Amino acid sequence: MSQQAFNRSTRNQSLAAALVGGAALTFLVGCGPKDGSKTDGNAATLRLAFFPNVTHAVALVGSARGTFVSSLGSGVKIEEQTFNAGPAEIEALFADQVDIGYVGPGPALNGFLKSRGKALRIIAGAASGGASLVVRSDSGIADIKGLAAKKIAVPQTGGTQDISLRHALQGAGLASTDKGGTVTVLPMLNPDTLTLFKTNEIDAAWVPEPWVARLVKEGHGRILIDQRDLWPNKTFSTTVVIVRQIFLADHADLVRKFLKAHVQTVEWIAANGDESRKIIGNQIKALSSKAIPDDILKDSLSRSQFTYDPLKESVLTFADWSKALGYQKDDRGALTDLFDLKPLNVVLAQAKKPVIR
Repeated sequence: MSQQAFNRSTRNQSLAAALVGGAALTFLVGCGPKDGSKTDGNAATLRLAFFPNVTHAVALVGSARGTFVSSLGSGVKIEEQTFNAGPAEIEALFADQVDIGYVGPGPALNGFLKSRGKALRIIAGAASGGASLVVRSDSGIADIKGLAAKKIAVPQTGGTQDISLRHALQGAGLASTDKGGTVTVLPMLNPDTLTLFKTNEIDAAWVPEPWVARLVKEGHGRILIDQRDLWPNKTFSTTVVIVRQIFLADHADLVRKFLKAHVQTVEWIAANGDESRKIIGNQIKALSSKAIPDDILKDSLSRSQFTYDPLKESVLTFADWSKALGYQKDDRGALTDLFDLKPLNVVLAQAKKPVIR
């Protein structure tokens, strides 16, 4: 593999973690501010985080259509920021730079446990599906056991795709090189994954959409595992909505207004497939400076579902996997307060929709 390309990918992630690391430690020892939400004159500011990925389509569409702004009102300013993978977003939340974020369940779990339940809550779901293991067509990999001695990319260590890959390896009797095995697991930015996939410097990647579709179409790869096939009813949480716990305590009204817009956006996407696909494509292009051909975007969306249900059992299953992999010491019994669905259920009840238990 090209060491220069790998270094470039990891350097960006390491720098981001380093910039917020000191502030994260301050938060964890309880010395952070009571409420880090900023104000602009008399206007509150909500810091919103998400990825330029298909699995974060609700955030992309809600932002582009102005649904969040409309629901929150003129007295609230929204500051948006994007991330490549969940652990960096969680560090930013620890550093009091994020109030509400779209993120994978793995990083949400780790952030909750790392802060001893003080940092965040999951307040809604956002996406199911939309993640797969893609292998190079010429790699000779026929199943998970074929990953032995291969190089596999993931967006970031400790992220949802990383946990899914390592769990699958564990089930096949394999392990990564850092655990004494033969599989090289490489955290890297998704654009670098595509580049190295094309140049045969990595063998496979477990990634979210639209990178699955791009690896298949542009990298001439094939899907070895569509992650939906590993779950009952083909549904599992890919993206959840989290809130900084202090922000929720101090601004419950804003959280409810945001969730109202979130629910409306989920339903709008379901009812407006072609238009929503166009918006998602335009947003990803604007945020990543890379246009996605419509056929690739359509393929990506065919494996993705958008929902405000957090699919709690699948999130708790990720917790079981994370513990088995050594990413956390606690089991799901320590996650009693991880979910706070009261604000979402208020919104659903007002809209005369079934609440989520």
